[in-house]
Amino acid sequence: MDSDYGLTRELSELQKERAKYQPELPPCLQGTTVRVEFGDSTTTTDSSSAHAISRAFPHTFGQPLAHFLRATAKVPDAQIIEDHPPIRVGVVFSGRQSPGGHNVLWGLHDALKIRNPDSILLGFVGGTEGLFAQKTLEITDDALSTYKNQGGFDMLGRSVDQIRTTEQVNAAMSSCKDLKLDGLVIIGGATSNSDAAQLAETFAESKCPTKVVGVPVSLNGDLKNQFVETDVGFDTVCRVNSQLISNVCIDALSAGKYYYFIRLMGRRASHVALECALQSHPNLLILGEEVALSKLTIFDITKQICNAIQARAEKGKYHGVVLIPEGLVESIPELYALLQEIHSLHGQGVSIENISSHLSPWASALFEFLPPFIRRQLLLHPESDNSAQLSQIETEKLLAHLVETELDKQTKEGTYKGKKFSAVCHFFGYQARGSLPSKFDCDYAYVLGHICSHILSAGLNGYMATVTNLKHPVNKWKCGAAPFTAMMSVKRYSRGPGAIPIGKPAIHPASVDLKGKAYELLREKAPSFLMDDLYRNPGPLQFDGSGADDKTFTLSVEDQDYMGRIKKLQEYLDKVRSIVKPGCSQDVLKAALSTMASVTDVLTVMSAPSFHGQMPL
Repeated sequence: MDSDYGLTRELSELQKERAKYQPELPPCLQGTTVRVEFGDSTTTTDSSSAHAISRAFPHTFGQPLAHFLRATAKVPDAQIIEDHPPIRVGVVFSGRQSPGGHNVLWGLHDALKIRNPDSILLGFVGGTEGLFAQKTLEITDDALSTYKNQGGFDMLGRSVDQIRTTEQVNAAMSSCKDLKLDGLVIIGGATSNSDAAQLAETFAESKCPTKVVGVPVSLNGDLKNQFVETDVGFDTVCRVNSQLISNVCIDALSAGKYYYFIRLMGRRASHVALECALQSHPNLLILGEEVALSKLTIFDITKQICNAIQARAEKGKYHGVVLIPEGLVESIPELYALLQEIHSLHGQGVSIENISSHLSPWASALFEFLPPFIRRQLLLHPESDNSAQLSQIETEKLLAHLVETELDKQTKEGTYKGKKFSAVCHFFGYQARGSLPSKFDCDYAYVLGHICSHILSAGLNGYMATVTNLKHPVNKWKCGAAPFTAMMSVKRYSRGPGAIPIGKPAIHPASVDLKGKAYELLREKAPSFLMDDLYRNPGPLQFDGSGADDKTFTLSVEDQDYMGRIKKLQEYLDKVRSIVKPGCSQDVLKAALSTMASVTDVLTVMSAPSFHGQMPL
């Protein structure tokens, strides 16, 4: 293996102390015996997509949920697996680096070795490119010693974040066959797990014996659905960013003369920005989802910020902190349309130098209006998923520039009489994603690694490792596995029953739920955040003492134990069956029929595609 990846690295005293921490395991993962209970066949949240998904994934669609049980659980039809022959498992980092990723390797390694010391775990070096080229590193306890509870993906590295083309899928399958892998674990976000789903389907169709398992690891927090409450890395990234934001807030308050515009990572969704706002209490947060829903233009957003500055100036306050998600640029209608034109011209082979001359009249007018630095950034080639290079587009500087221009104009007109506006801009991205992981992410990632071993022991293909009840202590976590296809949907041209499906089924990134409890909490607090400078510093990451067991607001305020609720529903249905048996009274039968008919009617309406309007656009 001709690579520098996997070499032992020198650790500071703090890192050495972190490396000693042994993550906790829930009771259902302890011991060598695997106990698994299978539920009913799964479907999709978007019932109108089910047919398209079942056609695209005939071998892996409709598989049941799997619940892993503790030794004391009394479930008559549970599958008990005690015999563990040695297996060979490959693991690859497919998504962008996210704190806690190394602990997935650690948990998977420990679980495999506990069940059979002769099992082998191979890490693919250099991400998916290493998978295609069969570049491997055997993951041993010695190799892991300096990576336990550490940040980064540098033990193995990562590269192109996709396994999508026919050539790539075939190369991955050849690697798995040549290396005689019983399992392939893919660590990444929504896009990587969508690719894993396709890989699992292709393997099943080709009768390749390798089972494909996914792990939700993404700093963006957007691989979120009824089965996945949060991603590995999100907790850490939000904590680290929140401390940095809080430091800036105190600096703003101390100097009393600067407005800080801070852009945060988060791709298309604003989960990181929302959580950081709840943790640090900046004066203003511009949410991409609000902008998209209200179809706010760049001028509307500029006006909104100027009005906030005016209101604070009337109270004698000439400082403040504004948070901006990096995906905001794709949420603003006119900028998104401009980007689409630019990306289309890239696809047609038009050179960067000539793109501006090929734009439509309206797009050309907008392009020329924008400052030169933004023009250059908008012209960058799109990412592999056809989105803009969001980390390179300085939306915070664009907004600061437009706000300054507008306030200068208002000053000349006499409508703004405050002090001269002065902006300082920051992008907080790479500072957080390479951080030492929080205690929560250390535990969560390690547990997910163990679950991957459980999934492979149960012989499952096309599943993602899942944990629910995460807001509670580890000993109350519920571990399981959900089929990739149950998380999928198909993009549509419009919402409602007449919407036309387009594109391939995929696990789409989740947007911030504007009806969710976390957003409601922000809206409740927003007026006081804006005017009262209630800056809050969550402090540095802790493994012991006060704050060590804190979790994100977006996780804590929601009640998301989906797997637990499914089991509770099953218990109620079983009770109904036990009460309403042939021979029961007419009154019992009538009551049961009436109640079940009403419930069925309500659920039929609620499951209709137009009910919640949550389809991905």
